[in-house]
Amino acid sequence: EVQLVESGGGLVQPGGSLRLSCAVSGVTSDDFVIGWYRQAPGKEREGVSTINIVDGSTYYIDSVKGRFTISSDPTKRTVYLQMNKLDPEDTAVYSCAATVLNIPVYGPFYPGTNMNYWGKGTLVTVSA
Repeated sequence: EVQLVESGGGLVQPGGSLRLSCAVSGVTSDDFVIGWYRQAPGKEREGVSTINIVDGSTYYIDSVKGRFTISSDPTKRTVYLQMNKLDPEDTAVYSCAATVLNIPVYGPFYPGTNMNYWGKGTLVTVSA
């Protein structure tokens, strides 16, 4: 069974940085996609970034381009979201999600992709 566990959330001042981690287990191949999503209080869940583990292709929503970076470690079983220049608008519960591919597919995946597995989330609070 695929399991995802997030870590790295916390309280940070505006302009600061945090690195979130998503530990992936139960995937038997490297044909999968990981996405980071966030949900702020009173708002709908929003897809932030994705990484296609097959070829490393990435996707970011406009509001985080140039500030957030998604990456994986050499084992491809930990995915990071480096968040710089954080703004109070980035305050949310951040969750990682995965979809497992039946065959290798190349190129970036949009956050609207149907994700089959979800972590429980980690809270990021940006406040002075």
